[in-house]
Amino acid sequence: MRKYLLPKEGNFYRANLHAHTNMSDGSASPELVKEVFKRMGYSIVAYTDHDIMLDRSHLNDEEFLALNGYEMEINGKGTPDWANMETCHICLIALEPDNLKQVCWHRSDYLYAHAVEYRDQIQFYEDEPDYIREYTGECISDMMKRGREHGFFVTYNHPTGSLENYTHYINYHNMHAMEMYNGAEEYNPRVYDDMLRAGERIYCIGGDDNHNRPTLYSDAGKAWTMIKANSLDYRSITKALMDGNFYATQGPEIYEMYIEDGVLHVVTSDVVKILFTPGNRRATVSYPEEGKTVMTTASYKLFDDNIYIRVTVVDERGRTANTNAYFIDEIKCW
Repeated sequence: MRKYLLPKEGNFYRANLHAHTNMSDGSASPELVKEVFKRMGYSIVAYTDHDIMLDRSHLNDEEFLALNGYEMEINGKGTPDWANMETCHICLIALEPDNLKQVCWHRSDYLYAHAVEYRDQIQFYEDEPDYIREYTGECISDMMKRGREHGFFVTYNHPTGSLENYTHYINYHNMHAMEMYNGAEEYNPRVYDDMLRAGERIYCIGGDDNHNRPTLYSDAGKAWTMIKANSLDYRSITKALMDGNFYATQGPEIYEMYIEDGVLHVVTSDVVKILFTPGNRRATVSYPEEGKTVMTTASYKLFDDNIYIRVTVVDERGRTANTNAYFIDEIKCW
């Protein structure tokens, strides 16, 4: 019996799940951000301006889908120096197109840059008190939990760029995914494995965190998420996110991933190396056959004592693609 981990049916859509515009601290308008990413072959952009979520449905067309969302930052105390300040950033992406109420809202604090100009347009739960952010695992986990409970896909962003380490992120719970990639600067496979081995069952995504400065393309198109869904409509895409039907990449492509007779098979674009990470000490690496410089397939015999399995592929330029982790007790079919 063949069990597909990436769905057999559907289409892959290229998505940027972390984007900023001139409505917070970015340089380009929402319309120009759409234009930039469509030119690069993207079908989806999640608009995640700092602390401000407005309806972006006017940007939708047959070839482009805007997801509504926002990013919140929880800053550490003890230093006024932004460059050395520990912080935690999380994105909330609405699962329904009409879910436009922000959670963890504060009526007077946290907005900055151009976001302050749109305060009166923001919707929030008016019967709830102002939410005070604290740079603690308990508070950050609570913010993630509230995001989930109110219908958002919650991501943990750029831990390296936030100056966070194991002692921070191991205390964060209730996220759906973490950023394996943040633009061209950040790659976090060890962070992902740390959290998986600690018991978190989460996905990994890629996003640009683009602000479109100093030029429109300088921080765009560096890393993205390939989402497989039946169609390019809001609920199909967010369902695919919740189901984990995607992978994160800097360029290499993963076409198929399935289990048959206890063996995991992967089909990719031309790559020079395919790594299998099982959460224990049974990791392996596959290389091209003798006399060949690239490969497009590899397989890995699964073991009952594997904790999970995830795959990394590497192309000739050193760019990588990463699948989500699939836990053996959920996928076992042999």
